[in-house]
Amino acid sequence: MMNTRLLSAAALSAALTAGLAAPAAAAVPAGASAAPKPLTGVAVYLSYGKGWPVSRYEPGKGFTKLGAMPMTGQFSASPDGRKLAWITDAGYVQVGDGRTVTTAAKGAGAGAPCLTPVWSPDSTKVAYVAKGNSDAGSVSVVGADGKGRGKAGVTLGVCHLAWSADGRYLAGYAGTTEGVYRLDVKTGKAVKVKGVGLANHVQSLSPDGSKVVVAPLSRNAPGGDGSWPGGFRPAVVDVATGAKVAIPVKGSLIGAFYLRDGRLVVRVAGRTANTLVVLDGHGRQVQRLTEPAAARKQALLQIVG
Repeated sequence: MMNTRLLSAAALSAALTAGLAAPAAAAVPAGASAAPKPLTGVAVYLSYGKGWPVSRYEPGKGFTKLGAMPMTGQFSASPDGRKLAWITDAGYVQVGDGRTVTTAAKGAGAGAPCLTPVWSPDSTKVAYVAKGNSDAGSVSVVGADGKGRGKAGVTLGVCHLAWSADGRYLAGYAGTTEGVYRLDVKTGKAVKVKGVGLANHVQSLSPDGSKVVVAPLSRNAPGGDGSWPGGFRPAVVDVATGAKVAIPVKGSLIGAFYLRDGRLVVRVAGRTANTLVVLDGHGRQVQRLTEPAAARKQALLQIVG
């Protein structure tokens, strides 16, 4: 069972519980923003065990299988934690929603595990890399129902795409592992993220796309085969300056995700179960959750806020 605990620091506790403690008639002052809701522990995991199942976890309900990783290794879970998108050997972009499978598009690049599709923040669209022969790839966006297909732009950052919560930016690492690139969906132009020499995973973008969570590589480290990692030492990098953003969390860090409201969730390895540490926009810890023990060696695909 996922256990959740809010930190007890007076200021943080007050911010998180003010809405519960206030009288029903009390109004939020003009211009003040409501405190974000604490996470409940709902998440999506991938097991590299038999059949490669992808499952949604909910405290009190346990694991519910959403589907399985395809043989191509090219897949992603939606932010709402209810749907999967994947690429077939034939380059079909398929969407699974319950027992319904829809072919949303054709012509995707197939056969390279790192060329994963990615869901839009509202879980209604999928971005994917079109089939091609150059290092740079053309990224298309299509509705989960197969409607409204269009081009987002061309980028060298074709691997493990991540989508910012404001919907404007996509980021991925180069197939050669030589850097991370951010694509502006509005203008169709891509820029190289400063401060990242080599990388083999992009996990997340901040809501405004200004920061990216990556797995940096040292110069002599192996790049791997492009499969989704079970865990990695995350680095948060400012796209424009290349500055590394400190992650003030102790322990063995094995991942990090930005939530839609700007909180950063850091995954910390544990002996019997991993822990999710939630940081606010100032880097202060506001919540800790213990993942289910069964997920300790599984890849974390989504945290459902």
